[in-house]
Amino acid sequence: MKNPFRSRTPKPNRYYQGPPSDHYDGSRFFNPDGTLPKPFVEIFDRKFWTERARWPKARPSPFPQAKPAKSVADLRITMVGHSSTLIQMDGVNILSDPVWSDRVSPFSFAGPARVTAPGISFEDLPPIHCVLVSHNHYDHMDMPTLKRLHAVHDPLVITPLGNDSIIHASIPKMRIAARDWDERVEVAGLSVTLTPVHHWSARWIGDRRMALWSGFMIEGHGARVFFAGDTGFDGGRPFERLTERFGPIRLALLPIGAYEPRWFMASQHEGPDEAVKAFQLCGAAYAVGIHWGMVQLTNEGVEAPRDMLFAELDGANIPRTRFRALEAGESWDIPPLEHPAEHVTSGEA
Repeated sequence: MKNPFRSRTPKPNRYYQGPPSDHYDGSRFFNPDGTLPKPFVEIFDRKFWTERARWPKARPSPFPQAKPAKSVADLRITMVGHSSTLIQMDGVNILSDPVWSDRVSPFSFAGPARVTAPGISFEDLPPIHCVLVSHNHYDHMDMPTLKRLHAVHDPLVITPLGNDSIIHASIPKMRIAARDWDERVEVAGLSVTLTPVHHWSARWIGDRRMALWSGFMIEGHGARVFFAGDTGFDGGRPFERLTERFGPIRLALLPIGAYEPRWFMASQHEGPDEAVKAFQLCGAAYAVGIHWGMVQLTNEGVEAPRDMLFAELDGANIPRTRFRALEAGESWDIPPLEHPAEHVTSGEA
């Protein structure tokens, strides 16, 4: 079957040169049997803006900024905001898609602005050993933040193919492990495997899908953590065989926001209803909803993803204590797999 993601006219790839595969046609990456993202010009369609909710200019978190411990022996998650989280496990500190900038945009003076301050002050970060960058959209790959992390912490960045070229153009000496789907990186005693998800990439006009996107499975001594990055539901394919492949998953970080209008966003961002299905499919004991509440990218209200998540969990008879939408600065000590009915939570890191 001909895949709609294949480029009709191959063009030189400015970020990656490698042999074709089942998700790379020699010019662009694609989701096998997937759905193309809508053309950029469609955001100018008045339908996109007709029912756009009004977000507040500021939405303070009900939690103070966390002051994380330097090391956590078991498993703790602290929300920074959007898809930025601090994952502490087995004494290793990992940041996912870190963004400390005021805007997620190629411009410092324009573009989507954050309404909630980072849940951790940059100066209060513990030593960061590893950074996961799922793809190159500005709300996930924030170059000013990566520069600060390189200068202060010198972490290893793990990211899909092509993204290393983008980062090295701005930060030549940053340590980066760029990998393909299903490839693995060992870091500080943990194993990180890149997993297929249904998304796309672009930093500017003309570079769509020239760098790859992925989720990540982090495996330690006492836990497996799945960070989905950014993804459409894609019939459940990014989630349905994770347990079969890796074993029991203790925690899944699943996107729940930036989903309206569905005619535009369904192919790239799952909604809260699909996130609950993803939670069931991947078999994780617990989940954290990410990709919501920090910056307005789409039409739904600032708290709509959380409210819809709760309604979907209630409808599926899943306790809300198993799938939480953490606020910036909120931390959660993830219960062990042996006692999935017990939920130990904390508002302090």
